[in-house]
Amino acid sequence: MSKKLLLLFLLLFNLSFAQEQLPLIPQPKSVLLGKGSCTITAKTTIQADKNSFEANYLKEVIKAQTGLDLKITSKNSSNSIQLILKSPDATNVNKEHYKLSSSRNKIVITAFSNQGILYGIQTLSQLLPLEKSAEIRVPWIRISDQPKYAWRGMHLDCARHFFPKEFIKKYIDYLAMYKMNTFHWHLTDGQGWRIEIKKYPKLTEIGAYRNGSMVGHYSDQKFDDKRYGGFYTQDDIKEIVAYANLRHITVVPEIEMPGHAVAALAAYPEYSCTGGPFEVGKIWGVLDDVFCPKDETFTFLENILSEVIDLFPSKYIHIGGDECPKVRWKACPKCQQRMKTENLKDEHELQSYFIQRIEKFVNAKGRKIIGWDEILEGGLAPNAAVMSWRGTEGGIAAAKEKHYVVMSPGSHCYFDHYQGEPKNEPIAFGGYTPVEKVYSFNPTPKELSADEAQYILGAQANLWTEYIETPSHVEYMIFPRMLALSEVVWGTSNPDKFADFQNRMIQHFDIFDKKGINYSKSR
Repeated sequence: MSKKLLLLFLLLFNLSFAQEQLPLIPQPKSVLLGKGSCTITAKTTIQADKNSFEANYLKEVIKAQTGLDLKITSKNSSNSIQLILKSPDATNVNKEHYKLSSSRNKIVITAFSNQGILYGIQTLSQLLPLEKSAEIRVPWIRISDQPKYAWRGMHLDCARHFFPKEFIKKYIDYLAMYKMNTFHWHLTDGQGWRIEIKKYPKLTEIGAYRNGSMVGHYSDQKFDDKRYGGFYTQDDIKEIVAYANLRHITVVPEIEMPGHAVAALAAYPEYSCTGGPFEVGKIWGVLDDVFCPKDETFTFLENILSEVIDLFPSKYIHIGGDECPKVRWKACPKCQQRMKTENLKDEHELQSYFIQRIEKFVNAKGRKIIGWDEILEGGLAPNAAVMSWRGTEGGIAAAKEKHYVVMSPGSHCYFDHYQGEPKNEPIAFGGYTPVEKVYSFNPTPKELSADEAQYILGAQANLWTEYIETPSHVEYMIFPRMLALSEVVWGTSNPDKFADFQNRMIQHFDIFDKKGINYSKSR
């Protein structure tokens, strides 16, 4: 072997070997690692706009992890961390793209948007030590990176159990750490209504509280009699949405309809088929009473959605659409008359009529609806996106019809499932979804053509909270599985190299310990 080939081999070996040791999650698309390191001391500056959120975020990250309190300045310096925002030179540029490079005394993060800058900062934070020191070293590195999927999400059900505003912010911070960009906030269900609607105050006065909850597993059929509840004021929601926006995370609210509606009907029974009375659900699962598709109900829901749309700037409004029993509709004269008037052949088409009517209203407000894959039944609303949870079949069908899709199958993306041996785990819904299974997920089904695959927006994990009462338990259920999902939706996962991912993941346990995050070590 010639000297040149030998040197090239050794260089490539060094790059490959060293790269695998970097604890970066999600793994960047392109990483080149050289010999040597960049030194950061108290004299190092952050070169950026002093008012930049990203610059101040970086300052706090460095201070928290290393103790160094760096100055933010617009002046050029040879010993600095530079945040450089570039104007895109093409219309189709990925605004989430960033580059990170380091040399002897300088680290440079460049991007086409503040979002890209923040992603570069998150990557840099994973290269920094977690110990106080007067001098820290970052390896010489060149990273060019951007995600594959546009929707990289995590869901949290706050209807079954309510979580305080400060924890919702912490949850958003967790998403930001791993470059997730969508928070799906489940705010209403049969067991609780969690969002203040000023036009209908009884939704929170009555619908936000239940007179007892299930104790233990559903199969035990045991209940307590403790009053339970809570809700987010509109000021709370504005604060949380603004907090997420700074971290480049879109908050997508979910307001359930036509099913999962008993908490709302307990407050306003006139929008049911029977007139009630109802009480907010104590039992988990699907309840038979649903919204009656009469004109007064649509006025009620449109007024609610108007306030929701004013609070959330997201492109999509999630309207649920899942698990809607038809038993009340079958026996309701008004529903049967509606079916005759609209020439609908069955209750599935009545549900489609319901969803399409809501969609027209939401579209008129400049937004789009997204719903669980049951909204396919009876005919899909013209502009609706589908969240596929009952496997991937619903997502495949929707993509073939040229509707946008978020993949969230229970098999891989339900984080309320057990992640280890059930006898050694806290109570969970059921199922078994360990980290390796999450990591094996491919959001784009092989059944789709290249053209059809363009309609797969991405994927998300769902955390339903029937059996999750505390923030600590929420953390346990999402960590470390969220790390596996983050690499899946970033587009750099490789199930054949799960051991490599696992080695990187374990290095993050020290981060969790130092941040006081509860997490699972199940295999």
